[in-house]
Amino acid sequence: MLHVANLAMLEEVQMRSVNIADLKNNLSRYLNEVRAGGEVLIKDRNRPIARIVPFAAGPEDDLEKLIAEGRATPAETDEPLPESFWSRPLPRTKIDIDLVELIRQDRDAR
Repeated sequence: MLHVANLAMLEEVQMRSVNIADLKNNLSRYLNEVRAGGEVLIKDRNRPIARIVPFAAGPEDDLEKLIAEGRATPAETDEPLPESFWSRPLPRTKIDIDLVELIRQDRDAR
């Protein structure tokens, strides 16, 4: 369990404060710290004006990662799916579960 003093030290280690001139002169170093999970607080005359934080991946980035890993295939076209796609029978599965019923139960529980 972390004590309050330990939390303060952790924040101090993770977030560095820099003035604009220092940031300009050492930008690569600070960006490497952000890549490693740290944060950089930017100050102008000792007043905080901005913060550089690690980028949080969104759904599009997740898809790109899956494609790069070979776990997903990109669409061959930007065209919408044909109407016949929606009336095709579902593929057979080895799992004997009624997925529609599970979704309904989940929605009803909310």
